[in-house]
Amino acid sequence: MKNKENVITAYIALALVCIIWGTTYLALRVAVTNFPPFIFSSIRQIIAGIILLLIIKFYLKENWPAKKVWLAQAFAGLLMITFGNGLVAWGELYVNSGLASIICSIMPIWVLIINLFISSAEKPTWQTILGITLGLVGIVLIFGQDLAGFNEQNYTLGIVAIVIANISWAYASIWVKKHHQTSSPFSNAAIQMICGGVMLGVLSPVVDDYATIHWNEAFFYSMVYLIVFGSLVAYTCYAYAIKHLPMTLVSMYAYINPLVAVFLGWIWLNEEITNSTVLAMFITLVGIYLVNYDQQRKLRLSKTINNQKEKMEYAE
Repeated sequence: MKNKENVITAYIALALVCIIWGTTYLALRVAVTNFPPFIFSSIRQIIAGIILLLIIKFYLKENWPAKKVWLAQAFAGLLMITFGNGLVAWGELYVNSGLASIICSIMPIWVLIINLFISSAEKPTWQTILGITLGLVGIVLIFGQDLAGFNEQNYTLGIVAIVIANISWAYASIWVKKHHQTSSPFSNAAIQMICGGVMLGVLSPVVDDYATIHWNEAFFYSMVYLIVFGSLVAYTCYAYAIKHLPMTLVSMYAYINPLVAVFLGWIWLNEEITNSTVLAMFITLVGIYLVNYDQQRKLRLSKTINNQKEKMEYAE
């Protein structure tokens, strides 16, 4: 019963990730036009991590994480926060928020490829491959509308940075799921944010242009929103979902994020939604359905097999 409750909670957490992280691309775009990306991300993640760690200690009454947990999650924080979040923030200096979210939506493809090389536990079925392929086709349809921008060097560099961030995030997510299921997902998230944020601060003098610092309302509101929702709520939910759901399924959040980002761009920035965009959204949603259906089928099959084993053991 407890495991069933954990799975239900994990699905709710994943739904929050799908929606909230779709909004953060817009907030991040506003932020980096008013503040250097690495130092902004460093401040954001360290504050969020410290707040979460205090909540864990004094509200949830959990023990402080052991040294080995800190060391392991520091590595994950380097990949997910420093390279993952940091490079996306830097890339959004030159790439608009909608396109950044679209590039990041390819993350399930990287998860699939990496899993094929390092594990046989989550081999994709043809339904999963078809679903991910359809999702990718939908993304390409949207991405194809911005091909002219590749003539600009900074635009291309921004895209390359976001792709690298994407791969780093995918590998770290798989690594955390496979090696650290015994530690608390909340502690994991807090340590990743703190350690990743510290590394962002260390790299900031090399990457950032401090002449672009503007202490204005846009910076303040972006910072507060990204700390509370982007980090404390969504990142913690992501850590929880990884612990209790298949990685291939969790990675599907990356397909929903751009749909949210495109919709927000239409609402707040009057960005045009073309027929190609609508078609791409439909194809992407079909892909999400196929992957989700396949994962549910495998979960039901696994549950049936386990029940049969328990009956046989009881009969003996």
